[in-house]
Amino acid sequence: MRKWLVYSLMAIILVVLSACGKDSTNNSGESNNDGEKQSSLVYGRGTDSVSLDPITITDGESFKVARNIYETLVQFGEKDTSIKPSLAKEWKISKDQLTYTFILQEGVKFQDGTDFNAEAVVKNFERWMNGTVDQFPYYGDMFGGFKGEKNHMIDSVKAVDDTTFELKLKKPSAALLNNLAMTAFSIASPTAIEKEGDKYGENPVGTGPFKFVSWKRNNTIELEKNPNYWQKGYPKVSKLIYRTLPDNSARLNSLVTGEIDIADGLSPSDHTRIEQDQNLQLLKRPSFNVGYLGMTMTQKPLDDKKVREAVSMAIDRQAIVNSFFEGFATEAKNPLQPTALGYNENTEPYTFDVEKAKSLLKESSYDGKVVELWAMPVPRPYMPDGQKVAEAIQKNLEMIGMKTKIVTYEWATYLEKTRKGEAQLFLLGGTSDNGDPDNLLSLFFYKSGSLNNSQLHDEKIQKWLAEARSTTDHAKREVIYADIQNRLREIIPVLPLVHSTPIVGARSNVKNYQPHPTEADDLKDVTVK
Repeated sequence: MRKWLVYSLMAIILVVLSACGKDSTNNSGESNNDGEKQSSLVYGRGTDSVSLDPITITDGESFKVARNIYETLVQFGEKDTSIKPSLAKEWKISKDQLTYTFILQEGVKFQDGTDFNAEAVVKNFERWMNGTVDQFPYYGDMFGGFKGEKNHMIDSVKAVDDTTFELKLKKPSAALLNNLAMTAFSIASPTAIEKEGDKYGENPVGTGPFKFVSWKRNNTIELEKNPNYWQKGYPKVSKLIYRTLPDNSARLNSLVTGEIDIADGLSPSDHTRIEQDQNLQLLKRPSFNVGYLGMTMTQKPLDDKKVREAVSMAIDRQAIVNSFFEGFATEAKNPLQPTALGYNENTEPYTFDVEKAKSLLKESSYDGKVVELWAMPVPRPYMPDGQKVAEAIQKNLEMIGMKTKIVTYEWATYLEKTRKGEAQLFLLGGTSDNGDPDNLLSLFFYKSGSLNNSQLHDEKIQKWLAEARSTTDHAKREVIYADIQNRLREIIPVLPLVHSTPIVGARSNVKNYQPHPTEADDLKDVTVK
């Protein structure tokens, strides 16, 4: 009897000790100032980044990671694109709106230990201004070109003193602060850029909450807490790991089993499983996006407007929304997000009309040859399953007598080839980087736009985009953007398909995570309990 009591007591003690042991070693075991255990945050996504030099990139997966390594002069609000202080704690704008004076934060260091100051900001701008569209595509898009070019908007940049940076424009820029808040215009360490040269995109150095540690291509990018981060108490986790899991189902399963803490780019159909699991939470990313079918206007048979019209009428966009988005999308009629200034509610959408499409195709120059239809190889917020959408479009086009062959490439190759105009029909889209209408419209349709994959060269649109960019009159901008959308509907370089509301899954113990509409999530305040 006594032996039984002794063994029972020993068993109870062992269970208690075991439980205490689990609590004391949870994740990293490092404590923050509040006594809470710090941990690793694992962010699962569908594809890898292309580069971590933010000025060289255009893809959302690169911006996601860069957002947490770097900082910008000004930043967006937590849930929107309102402008807030960041590396610049305040700024003044001259009456003529040509001179911006930024007062910088003091005592900030880059992650390599060098000083952040006004001279470092100047060096970043000089690097951007002296580049080319192939090197720094977003700079050319947002600032009207590069130094020495006719439409370049910046007159000069100057370090007045260590904490005062002055930017002078040749003409007003309505979207300047929104542009400067984009991750593309993050301030990088001039010392690291000079040291690393062409390898800088693989060895990034910013002022942000997390430092770069390692990158295993198509697998993981590991960041760690920046111990000298100027905003005290941040970040809340000691490690941030981005894990690439291309298959949507595998990514969801990894979330369910706890291998990852956040799963982005999920299929809309996954919402039920997430909502029914008490260990998970479903989050919705505000919609700033558009998914479209691109038609390369320099490629036959898409150089014929009647072919583009026929394709536009052949595709049942509402069926695509119903079949693949589970109520988390709306049919698109414009390539501009509905929340943007100047969104044209009155644009007449192309209606699904098989007989009319057949008639137009017969009248066109289409010769019956197989047309390549390019499908994205990775899930994107505006199109979680490009292959299935491509198959639906293929069936629609078969109904009017157009034969297609579905083609795909590895993601970086897909982006490069479509940018060069090598596709005929292609699926793509984008998420607004800053909420301003100039962003998506200039990227997609300016002659030298870095995402002008349809190869549109329309003089009216070029003129209107430049005019809208350089006026600060909101009413005037609205009229111009409405005209641009009507013109795009007439020319049809792309057929807008959907505006989606992307879903994000997270473990229930992930706190303070707010998916941002631009996709570039700020994770410094996130905790894993």
